[in-house]
Amino acid sequence: MSHADAGESPLSGVNRAPQTGAMSKPTTPTAPDAAAANTPPADPCPSPGRDTSPDAELLADLLYPALGPAAREIAAAGLARAGGLRHLFDPPYGVLDTLPGWDARCARSLHAARELVRRQLEERLNRGRALTSPADTVAYLRSALRDRRREVFACLFLDTRHRVIRCEELFKGSIDGACVYPRVVAEKALLLGAAAVIVAHNHPSGVSEPSLADQAITRRLKDALQLLEIRLLDHFVIGDGEPVSMASRGMV
Repeated sequence: MSHADAGESPLSGVNRAPQTGAMSKPTTPTAPDAAAANTPPADPCPSPGRDTSPDAELLADLLYPALGPAAREIAAAGLARAGGLRHLFDPPYGVLDTLPGWDARCARSLHAARELVRRQLEERLNRGRALTSPADTVAYLRSALRDRRREVFACLFLDTRHRVIRCEELFKGSIDGACVYPRVVAEKALLLGAAAVIVAHNHPSGVSEPSLADQAITRRLKDALQLLEIRLLDHFVIGDGEPVSMASRGMV
């Protein structure tokens, strides 16, 4: 209990103005600021590491600026209707318009979140660190290629210490194939002064298993680059589940 609660006023002995008997007018509370009314309760900054909050809760946090207090209910309904985060973040054209309560602001929020993740992963590759582990490479390639609806062929050009010089999508095709020209890959590697190359492409079907055509183009790429003393380190096939490293299977 504080000193004041014990019965002795902390202002004892101090001259005070006499009371007039008139009650002071109560102060009228001011209306909350409009911006503050639309701001979720302040939580402590999350600590680094994995957030174990449910998907719907995290999605509601993302959508709160657009939807306000209704974000939690709308986020949960959207997840259920879309069938999960993956389908929600990369839906067929027009699907978001059919979700109750969703609008263009929600679509922009999802696009921005996905793009920020992709750029963060790309930045980790472009910091000049040597690729001593394929983990960062696989994470970036999965994020960039897995949900593309057409086949895309990408190349990571590396220097002599296996640091990334550039990542570039060189060829784009249809839902079941893309024409890959080894000469173009070799020319690009030579232009960038690359000492090694990692290539990857996605299978829109979701099946990560390398096809006979994938194995054939890998051999042609390896031969074309070898003529320039440039190493082909790996060829990743991106589908559902874990990407397949053709090098780990002895196919490079």
